[in-house]
Parts: sequence; C-alpha cells; structure tokens
Amino acid sequence: MTLLIISPDYASHLFPLATLGTAWQEAGERVVVASGPATADIVRAFGFERENLQLGRGSNPGVIRAEAQPRGEDDALRGFFAATRLGMVETLRFQAEARSNDLLWNPVQIARSVQQLVERVQPDQVIVDHLAFAARLGLLAAGVRHADVVLGHPSALPVVGEVYGYPPTWPSIFRPDINDLAALRLLCEAVRDSFTAQWNAALLELDPQAVPSTDAFRETGDVLLLNYPAELHSSARGLLLPEHAFLGSAVRSEATDAEVEAWLEESGEPVVYVSFGSFLSVRGDVLERVVAALHGLPVRVALATGSTDPTSLGPIPTPWLVRGFLPQVRLLEHSVLAVSHGGNNSVTEAMTAGVPLLLLPFSTDQFAGAAALDAAGFGETLDPNIASTDEIRAAAARLLLLAGEPRGRLRHLGVSLSGGTGPRRAFEALMGVRTG
Repeated sequence: MTLLIISPDYASHLFPLATLGTAWQEAGERVVVASGPATADIVRAFGFERENLQLGRGSNPGVIRAEAQPRGEDDALRGFFAATRLGMVETLRFQAEARSNDLLWNPVQIARSVQQLVERVQPDQVIVDHLAFAARLGLLAAGVRHADVVLGHPSALPVVGEVYGYPPTWPSIFRPDINDLAALRLLCEAVRDSFTAQWNAALLELDPQAVPSTDAFRETGDVLLLNYPAELHSSARGLLLPEHAFLGSAVRSEATDAEVEAWLEESGEPVVYVSFGSFLSVRGDVLERVVAALHGLPVRVALATGSTDPTSLGPIPTPWLVRGFLPQVRLLEHSVLAVSHGGNNSVTEAMTAGVPLLLLPFSTDQFAGAAALDAAGFGETLDPNIASTDEIRAAAARLLLLAGEPRGRLRHLGVSLSGGTGPRRAFEALMGVRTG
C-alpha cells in the first residue's frame, strides 16, 4: 500500500503532515511526500520517498526571511509583518486582501501537476493539506478520493454563519472597533465570493461537468481530519462541521541535540520555552519585552529567536539557552510554561506535553485558538502590540502557579494526546478509503 502526502513547501505544515505518515511507515507501507525543495531535508529525515511539487511562490525550511523569498513574495511578507504591528483587524484585513495570491496560485497548472503525480506514484491513499486548494482541485477534478487535513484551529474551515478570514471568536483582551469589524466582515465576504469564482473557473476548466461551489473555503475532501484536540473545540460548532475526525495532535520525533540535552541535565530552575514560530519571530520588539519579563522570574529560559538577532533583545542571562532554532517538542517535554504566538504546532505540542501557554497572537486562526485556551483555563492571552513587560511578567507568574482543577485537566489532556495518537487516528480514519 502507498500513501501520498501533499504539502506546501513550509516546515510548519510538513512536520505534522509527515508525522501522520509515520503510522503507515510503522505498518511497513510505502510513504511518498510531494513538496517543494526547501523542505526536502525534512522529508529525507523522516525516511520517506520524495516527489517535487511547488504549490506556491513562497517557501520556509524552518525560519522564514523576506529576503530569501522570490520577487513579489518578499514584499508581501514585509507587508504582512508591518500589518501585525497595527493590530488584529489590520492584520486580518491584509491577509484577506492577499488571499487569492496566497491560496490559488496557478491553480490549473498545479492541479494538472498533481494529477500527473498521482498517475506516477499510483497511491492507494492520499493526504493533502487543507490549504493546498489548487492540489485539492486537481484531486477533485480527477475523482481521486482523498483526506484533507486542517492544520490550524478548526475555524480555518468555516461553518454556517461564518466567513473565512473573520475569526468566530477572539480573546477578550482584544477590543476591536465595531465599525472596523463590520468592514472586515464585508471584506472577507467579498474575498470569499471572488475566491469561489476563481475556484469554479479552474474547476470547470479541469472538469467541464463539475458542479460549481457556493463557497470554496467550505469545500472538503472525502475524509476531513482536524489536527486539533476535540476537547478544546465547541461541541455545538462540531455539529455544524462535515463528517470529520479530530486527530488531537501530530507531534513529531526529533533527533537528539547534544547541546540541548546537556542544558536540560544541568541543575537549576524550572524551564520556560519561548518561540514565535517561523514567521512571527521577526517581531523582535515583542520578544525583547518577553525576555525582560522572564528575566525577573525564577526560571531558566530556552529561547528560539528565529529571524531576530539575539543581540537586539537586551541582556540575556548566561544560564539561558538561546538559538535561532530549537527542538521544540523535546524542550516542551521539560517545560513548565511556554510563551508563544499561538500557532497550531505550538498549541498542539504544548497541550500534548501538558504545558500551559502564555499567548501573544498576531494573525489568522491564532485568535480563535487563543480564545479556546483562555476558556479552558490552559493559557492566558495578551495583546502583543500593547502588553508591557510588567504585564507579561505577571501573566507568566500566574501560569507558573497553575494548579488544582485546570492543572489536572491539562495533565489528562496531555496523556490523551500522547503516544502517537494523531497518526494512529489518521491511519484508522483512512483504512476504508482508496483513491479509486
């Protein structure tokens, strides 16, 4: 049996998707990953076969830098970074306006490349990133049964009454102007309609007999997999989703890092892990405040600086572990608190490790994800653009003391997500599905 995994050329997407493939690998099955050149080393590290497939203009091998992107994509990335400094609504507005270029780049060409890929690989089962819209067009038009995986908060797949790009909920710390919200909603609706028209035009070129979509953002594959803990999702909203399976988490194994292992073995204070992921690490101004806030607490910090120069972050205590990139899964296993932007990998991996989160969300579904953690009592959210050093320190101190019933529920959730739960659930969900 052969499993084909189709992923954008972004490490943050490929890591969980490839991790799902380990269930097939352990069963002795063939796994082929189709992605771009920037993530080729990740595919090799998993021990999978690789096919080259470029699904978009941009790429990210682990830490993204605007100057490393192709012309046009570099300016778009700088525009996004600038928008995050203006606030929640401004960032969501920028992302909505850029949506067609981001998600439907050369759709017919990519769709046909995917169809040729399927002919070449002859997979029995296919898993594709939900946001790989052009790839899903190719599979749909060719009648190839497949599973698509929502890697973000489940609101990345809108249900009745929701519109893609407009968060159904957000933490109470954010208080956007009602008129700005109304304008954002109208913009997201217009983008939905324009995007759907593009989807339908491409679909009909690929298959003239195809039935047009009424909302392309709500289209799903034959199997819908949500890489998110069901325990953090509204059961009422779950009833509005198409038939689906919650994977919980897809936590990867990491190669042993001698420096990190030595640091973990040192006696000392509790460990706090800090990372803003591959994109938002560019917000060195926020990282600087986090560094200053944690400096005043009895903790050792493992700080992944990403694209920010660590020398710009002010004095850093000698016992801290500071690198551009760190093995996040391993460090979370030994942490008592994580400070994060609230990306899906950070959330699911922290929950699997039973670690509470101090969240500073910037964009997309990070707001809905942060609101869910606040409601569960597993985290606390601050506005990254206005939170002071003292406010960050106070929130971190409160989370370090998390105890009682919330701590018990968090431990229970971590146990339920551990031991390869996500890959196993994906394997079980696809057992009855074949591409033909």
